[in-house]
Amino acid sequence: MDHNGDPSVPRTSFRKFLEQLSGAGKAIGVLTSGGDAQGMNAAVRAVVRMGIYTGAKVYFIYEGYQGMVDGGNNIVEANWESVSSILQVGGTIIGSARCKAFRTREGRLKAAHNLVQLGITNLCVIGGDGSLTGANIFRGEWSTLLEELARDGKISKEDVQKHGHLNIVGMVGSIDNDFCGTDMTIGTDSALHRIIEVVDAIMTTAQSHQRTFVLEVMGRHCGYLALVSALACGADWVFLPESPPEEGWQETMCIKLSENRARKKRLNIIIVSEGAIDTQNKPITSEQIKELVVKQLGYDTRVTILGHVQRGGTPSAFDRILASRMGVEAVVALLQATPETPACVVSLNGNQAVRLPLMECVQMTQGVQKAMDERRFSNAVQLRGRSFEGNLNIYKQLAIKKPDSQITKSGFNVAVINVGAPAAGMNAAVRSAVRVGISEGHKMFAVYDGFEGFARGQVKEIGWSDVGGWTGQGGSILGTKRILPGKYLEDIAAQMRTHSINALLIIGGFEGYLGLLELSAARGKHEEFCVPMVMVPATVSNNVPGSDFSIGADTALNTITDTCDRIKQSASGTKRRVFIIETMGGYCGYLANMGALAAGADAAYIFEEPFDIRDLQSNVEHLTEKMKTCIQRGLVVRNENCNENYTTDFIYQLYSEEGKGVFDCRKNVLGHMQQGGAPSPFDRNFGTKISARAMQWITGKLKEAQGKGRKFVNDDSVCVLGICQRNLLFQPVAELKEKTDFEHRIPKEQWWLKLRPLMKILAKYKASYEVSDMSQMEHVHTGPEEPAAI
Repeated sequence: MDHNGDPSVPRTSFRKFLEQLSGAGKAIGVLTSGGDAQGMNAAVRAVVRMGIYTGAKVYFIYEGYQGMVDGGNNIVEANWESVSSILQVGGTIIGSARCKAFRTREGRLKAAHNLVQLGITNLCVIGGDGSLTGANIFRGEWSTLLEELARDGKISKEDVQKHGHLNIVGMVGSIDNDFCGTDMTIGTDSALHRIIEVVDAIMTTAQSHQRTFVLEVMGRHCGYLALVSALACGADWVFLPESPPEEGWQETMCIKLSENRARKKRLNIIIVSEGAIDTQNKPITSEQIKELVVKQLGYDTRVTILGHVQRGGTPSAFDRILASRMGVEAVVALLQATPETPACVVSLNGNQAVRLPLMECVQMTQGVQKAMDERRFSNAVQLRGRSFEGNLNIYKQLAIKKPDSQITKSGFNVAVINVGAPAAGMNAAVRSAVRVGISEGHKMFAVYDGFEGFARGQVKEIGWSDVGGWTGQGGSILGTKRILPGKYLEDIAAQMRTHSINALLIIGGFEGYLGLLELSAARGKHEEFCVPMVMVPATVSNNVPGSDFSIGADTALNTITDTCDRIKQSASGTKRRVFIIETMGGYCGYLANMGALAAGADAAYIFEEPFDIRDLQSNVEHLTEKMKTCIQRGLVVRNENCNENYTTDFIYQLYSEEGKGVFDCRKNVLGHMQQGGAPSPFDRNFGTKISARAMQWITGKLKEAQGKGRKFVNDDSVCVLGICQRNLLFQPVAELKEKTDFEHRIPKEQWWLKLRPLMKILAKYKASYEVSDMSQMEHVHTGPEEPAAI
């Protein structure tokens, strides 16, 4: 069966198929319900624009279900301009409210009457599990509601026949990430940004005073925010509803904190989920923890309850892109729906948008709470999905050092090296590798200043405490260079012999990949390279073959998005203006394309999609038309190497000349600011998890060969570890060579190119949207082993 669950639609006819999928004569209502979440506006924007693009009428339903029940001015037709300049706005512009009336049949009768009067038989609901369950009940009752309205003379029998079926598609908007079936809900990543910003700020002040901080984060009965923020900041202790601490935790925690103090660690961070409980289901509060620390240890302790700060602020790049993809997919799902299609929820699985049966997801979500109520905590963790379970296991391995007496020494030495340009999240990856390696009995060595430093003998043993506090540090503490190992092979082999290096972990960009190929090719001459070698991709360019994502790319994307927001804002009080923004990435257009999607740009020029003067002229005409509306600013993003002749200066001059009398132009080259700054929560956690997995692979390889005295000469002992669609895969570099465009330093196939039409559609270009981002309705997955989401 192909995408969309329709076996009769071959892949070659997707475009034709979508063109036949017209929204003409159909009306879609969009509402946000329950608690607000950053990114909801991006979802609303995508639903409105995709709906209009297909020829459907789209209606705002203000104030959630309350507005649907009240009707009147609460249900208003939206146009293209209605959703302009909302992409970067937090919360929801159409409002959200709790509605008791909709829980009654009488209230749902009023809602049905209001919808039928406008011909709305397609509903897109953005909210939590309660909101989506309510929508499904409404859908089930729809035909009987219409019959009752006809009996009461409020609608005609023709209306009952014409509007006899209600289609429902849900999108989960919740900062808690408590919905089963999706790796990430809209708003979660932005909430993590708020939490990490606060933690980073607290860490600087706390280190001045030798303090202990207890931070309480949101999440209701889901510990996701607490767990991931604990991983992202290297917290000393975390309290989660799904995994309560064992009996006697008070003493264990105090011993841990006092050991930290003994090791001259000036700061202790304890993160508490608002729904934290003990094994008897009794609440554990932040105040209780503070009192315990003060009473037992006498430490200066402060409590910070983050509260609604976590819901506020600008949505992250991840949330904007996620919400835009989900919004477009929701409209297509509504237009494809038949009376037999069950209500679905649009979800994220790995880096793919998928549709899942709504009520299966709701039932599984409710199953987690039931497991916790019945104190089946290991079941609750499993039901949250493999990603949640994996996060918890890695946190335990990285945060709590086992006594040396409990660690069986492996007798192996493993080296860690950074190669290429700096990327935010590299330090989190090094910390993770060092601590996982030590906990598995290896002696860990840090190589400073890349392959050049390796050749010069800049190799030192690195311990557990040496990497404390590294997760939030930008750049590369080990130092990194672009120099390849080719001319240093003799010296590097000598250093590996001197330090008895049994395995090598490279954390870096395309140069790291090239370096790995050179080391692999030199195995015939130097037996020192006949050891397991693995590379973890870390580069803002996101151009390493074998992985859909690289450490550092998310941070760079957020920098670009934030800068574009500010630039657009600077034009809000001026005359008509178009901004030309140049991004990094070499020949890879990932940052330009995804930055344009997240910032709501009008065009993005990339190397992978060749363009000519006719395309530039068409874009200028598009912007000239746009300036005649109420939207009087434009944004154009250009990848630095997209075309050697159509430079940023050329495009700026062309637009300036062609726009004379209509708009003026400004240009901005973002440059190295994209590589700097504190790593985003995504990069901290992606770096932590992928690096831990790489070390587990190294351990497995070394144990496999232990006592056999054999050297590693097979291709499967030199790999790149990357995320591909839904899974983490180790791919031999020998196989990846076939998939690499070495001249332009990019993979031959790149998954994000399928999102190009989405950006164009949302910017009002006549683009064809390939349904390549869709997936058939399928049963709920508990998530891949390590999804692209945090």
